[in-house]
Amino acid sequence: MEKIKRNERLGALTRILLDSPNRIHTLSEFCELFGAAKSTVSEDIDLVSASFERFDLGRVETVAGAAGGVRYRAIPSPAKVRRVLSDVSQRLMEPGRMLPGGFLYTSDISAESDVVQQMGEILAASYYDKQPHLVLTMETKGIPVALMTARMLDVPLVIARRDSRAYEGSAVKINYIAGGGSDRIETMALTRRAVKPGQRALIIDDFMKGGGTLQGMVDLMKEFLAEVVGVGVMIATAKPEAKRVEGVRSLLILEGFDEQTGRAIVHPSKEYA
Repeated sequence: MEKIKRNERLGALTRILLDSPNRIHTLSEFCELFGAAKSTVSEDIDLVSASFERFDLGRVETVAGAAGGVRYRAIPSPAKVRRVLSDVSQRLMEPGRMLPGGFLYTSDISAESDVVQQMGEILAASYYDKQPHLVLTMETKGIPVALMTARMLDVPLVIARRDSRAYEGSAVKINYIAGGGSDRIETMALTRRAVKPGQRALIIDDFMKGGGTLQGMVDLMKEFLAEVVGVGVMIATAKPEAKRVEGVRSLLILEGFDEQTGRAIVHPSKEYA
């Protein structure tokens, strides 16, 4: 095998780690790929790790044990978190985003993969220690941020729907109370193949007002005998203060709207300020 130069190994190693966040790679895997000794690969990993730390690109961690190795986790620094959320807040406070019913137009931002990936990195970093087996969201607006969170955690994305689909097989359906201060009953469904008993689920959505949909997903996981290890959202409203679901971690808080200017009042939540 032709000898591979260090700069080539570093470039390939960086790409492999970035493309598979939270996935453990053994040293033997890289030794075989590069035709190099473990000591050489270890030095390469140390160089990549130092570079990531210097430029706030996440962490390369060593995992001990028989099944150990190295993994990349896109854990942003507090300064980067504040910068990202401040930038998004400023965009959300642009005029013309106020929608009827106290909602905020966010579809353009949630369609930008780089912005949503950064929010997924922030949310995932809060739940690495919970080791979820899957990320659950409700169709459809919550899918982008939930998908990026699932990617950072290296787990599947599971999508609850408002009705079951014939091509997904048999499903579990539940009724839930939608919104805050509302008695409107809605339905959500999830294919029986999506979640196994005993799995740990992380619930992620784009927006929370009263928390009815999120509580519905919590109740849905009970039907599957799955454990909910966390609930996170992109934006939560400040009012109503009492939500139907507890312990929700929100990136941003929507305080309300300035009726005269039509501008939203948005700021990072206290967990990330």
